[in-house]
Amino acid sequence: MASIAAGSSIAMRPRITLAAGRVYGLKLGSFMNHRRSSLSFTMRPMPARLQISCSAKKETVDKVCEVVRKQLALENDQPITGESTFVDLGADSLDTVEIVMGLEEEFGITVEEDNAQSITTVQDAADLIEELCSKQSA
Repeated sequence: MASIAAGSSIAMRPRITLAAGRVYGLKLGSFMNHRRSSLSFTMRPMPARLQISCSAKKETVDKVCEVVRKQLALENDQPITGESTFVDLGADSLDTVEIVMGLEEEFGITVEEDNAQSITTVQDAADLIEELCSKQSA
């Protein structure tokens, strides 16, 4: 039994009936309490959020892969892609700092500390580099 106290109370007894159906993968439900009142809940679909992703040029991603390979002393046969995370490649926090410093040197940019902390993948680094380079040239 559930009740809410704020000047009035609502009690729900075990004999509650539930009518449910599916519309577009969402549940619709109605709760009835001894035919006295009806309380309905309807879940409406939220509009999909538009996410715009600007992928870096292939050349930028390739250069970032080279810097990462060099900084982590990885073998040439170990694959590195844009989706590769620094952690999966064996980098710790100090290695990540060294990678960022290598990228700054390679591309002639300065990466702020808050931006550096958001880099977790090769693609993140390449996207940030292109953003910083476009700001620098503007």
